[in-house]
Amino acid sequence: MGNAGFQSLLNALPLPGLAIDLDDRIIAANADARALLGDQIIERSYIAMLRQPDILHSIEATQADGENRTTRYVHTDIGQETLFSVSCRAVVDAGDTVVILCFEDITHVTQTSQMRRDFVANVSHELRTPLTALMGFIETLRGPAKNDAPAHDRFLGIMQSEAERMNRLVGDLLSLSQVESDERVRPTDNVCVDAVLLSTIHSIKPVADAAGVNIETDFSDSELIIAGDADQLRQVFTNLIGNAIKYGSSGGRVTVSLKRLKREAFARGPCALIQITDYGDGIDEVHLPRLTERFYRVDDHRSRALGGTGLGLAITKHIVNRHRGRLKISSVKGAGSTFAVVLPISA
Repeated sequence: MGNAGFQSLLNALPLPGLAIDLDDRIIAANADARALLGDQIIERSYIAMLRQPDILHSIEATQADGENRTTRYVHTDIGQETLFSVSCRAVVDAGDTVVILCFEDITHVTQTSQMRRDFVANVSHELRTPLTALMGFIETLRGPAKNDAPAHDRFLGIMQSEAERMNRLVGDLLSLSQVESDERVRPTDNVCVDAVLLSTIHSIKPVADAAGVNIETDFSDSELIIAGDADQLRQVFTNLIGNAIKYGSSGGRVTVSLKRLKREAFARGPCALIQITDYGDGIDEVHLPRLTERFYRVDDHRSRALGGTGLGLAITKHIVNRHRGRLKISSVKGAGSTFAVVLPISA
């Protein structure tokens, strides 16, 4: 086959690939491999170019016995790590063994696995705290406080609060699972945005009154119809207005505005802009990019004390994505926050 033959073979591969002869020289490499390892790798020793023990051992072993092997290679570029699964295959050419390497990027696979592990760890942590409290109070009520009536009332109240917290968490987990599974299915019902907003405000008003917060409305436009799921949109607005009441109550008011945008580039047409603004303490800008991550909280203790599960904005993001919309968050520390939802209007 010769070096030219190996070069032609590697050029046809859709992944980075290179060939190594028995003198440990790289005799051929396609453009993807050169982009990965450098333009000057031809005729260089693979030991100097690859360096990592696992891949060096696999190449050496395949040269010796001709067996196929798979190993891993970590490429670092400007602090960014990329993980490759590397296939080592032996090819006999004119009596000599040439090892063909093929690099497959599996970074996304490992990242997905890590996300699953993190999610399980977070759920376990969130459930362990109330469960530990419940077990402790049950043990106390059955032991030292068995005949202490005032303690019974106090502990049962705390136990109820912890049980309600677990119930909220399980409910949000189920809701998150549902919206994630539906995210690629675009809703087809015609929904009047202002009607859903007004309905949500009416149902959440008692919560605002109890917190001493006045909900103000500013609807520049009305009868804005979108293709949507009314229940999911109500969940979005409930989450956002509820958060504004909880975390922005120090401002004493929340503004809900609605207007029509003539054209948004992402939607290639008109959109409905819904903005929920509070006038509370605001959020440090360092937290803004991570607010929609599952279980991410700006103030962990305060969020739990206010009944937050850390999943509300993650659910909101997935619902907005399902409606082919955009969620935008802006905030000024000490001057409040605005959560904006942009939804394409039906033609």
